[in-house]
Amino acid sequence: MHSRGWVPATSGNFSVRMSNGNILITTSGIHKGKMTDDDIMLISGDGKPLLISNKNTNIRKKPSAETMLHVQIYQQFQEARCVLHPHSVYATILSRTRKDEIRLQDYELLKAFPGIDSHESAVRVPIFKNDQDIPRLSQEVAAYLNQGNPVFGYLIEGHGFYTWARTVDECLKQVEAFEFLFQCEYMMKTN
Repeated sequence: MHSRGWVPATSGNFSVRMSNGNILITTSGIHKGKMTDDDIMLISGDGKPLLISNKNTNIRKKPSAETMLHVQIYQQFQEARCVLHPHSVYATILSRTRKDEIRLQDYELLKAFPGIDSHESAVRVPIFKNDQDIPRLSQEVAAYLNQGNPVFGYLIEGHGFYTWARTVDECLKQVEAFEFLFQCEYMMKTN
């Protein structure tokens, strides 16, 4: 994702939920193109750090500032095992130029999302206002998702997007699909 420009500088964060409910998540402020094993830490299913120092360097680790957004997704979607959060150009631009959502409709690539088997489908991608109060933002996201609308990802205004899936590979596929679709939407509106 870094080589494609989807997580520039220290942006974005990634997590994987393990079978015991604990979560591996990227640490705060790391460059995703230079990650090592030491840049991933273990947290509980409710977001509490379980391992807070690096055994090799004794440096205290801090989970991503957006940990609770990952936790909220895992609590909402029991089948989810991976959450990816890139900060791509097209997602960021669209999140600032659209109101409440992006409606992706009549694209063949919508079939990349679970349960969609026709291009004659529509996928809504809600847009939430950016908020430095992550617990408040995660509650807002949860309230929207509790409405029962099928959602495969969401945007945060001026920030990037979140998507989740049952495996890392499926989640990466969804990131690629969203990126393509966001670029199409942007180009249609600017040409």
